[in-house]
Amino acid sequence: MGTTTSSLHETIRRAVEGRDAAALAGLYAEDASVTVVDRSTPPSSPRRIHGREEIAAYLADVCSREMSHEVRDYVEGDGRLAHTEHCRYPDGTRVLCMTVADLDADRRIARQTIVQAWDE
Repeated sequence: MGTTTSSLHETIRRAVEGRDAAALAGLYAEDASVTVVDRSTPPSSPRRIHGREEIAAYLADVCSREMSHEVRDYVEGDGRLAHTEHCRYPDGTRVLCMTVADLDADRRIARQTIVQAWDE
């Protein structure tokens, strides 16, 4: 991929904020894994998503929802990245998402953990 830190950040920001599931899916390694912890899938029973195809389906679902996303607090170093996403549905419901990911040698996401907190 050959992406520099600032351009990877910008690619992620643009894709998340633009709800571009295809661009996001392209950032993952073919055999990547994602673990999601949220109100429906607690730490004792997280959602586990394996492979770019399953991850792409998950991202397509998320990106199809009518909501805004803002990427903040991006950090990257030593083969890892992290950021927060501040999301809002039209009815005012807010979701805060924190993600940490390991990058492979090609700077694609190999493993990611997502923790989400929702307004009640």
